[in-house]
Order: sequence, then C-alpha cells, then structure tokens
Amino acid sequence: MHQEDYPMSNLYSLPVQGTQFQNFCGGNLQGEHESCVEVGQIPGSVSSYVLRDNKPEGAGRELRFTEVELDDFARGWAAKRGLTL
Repeated sequence: MHQEDYPMSNLYSLPVQGTQFQNFCGGNLQGEHESCVEVGQIPGSVSSYVLRDNKPEGAGRELRFTEVELDDFARGWAAKRGLTL
C-alpha cells in the first residue's frame, strides 16, 4: 500500500522527517516572534499534509489532513470571511 492510499485515520502513522514546509505568516511581521502557520506535504504521499505552528509554545504540535480536507477548509474559510479565491 502506498502512503497516498492510507485512510485518514492513519495519517499520524506517516513519518514526516524531511518535510519541506512553506510558511504563511502574519501578526508580528518581520519581528523576533513572527507568527507563522507552516504547511508541508508528507514525504512519499500524494495527498497528505502536515500543519504546524512556528511559535515556541506550539513546538512539537501538528495537525495532519488530506488534500480534500484542506481544500474544503480553504473554500469554507474564504466564504465565511467573504474572501475570493
């Protein structure tokens, strides 16, 4: 079974070492304590992602989602906020 075939309940069993994260930052821009959400595709997967907070108190905490879940969230959040994609 390929990692992309894992059911949602097994996302936390996938290793995330080597994940390349992209930062989405806001808040204290360019400051020492800039707040960022980091998102990266889980290595070896096609549609599994890990999200984490870069603040020290968020260290080691992560959430994992499928691509479908993240897309649904993005569309729902944009609609709720009146944003256009």
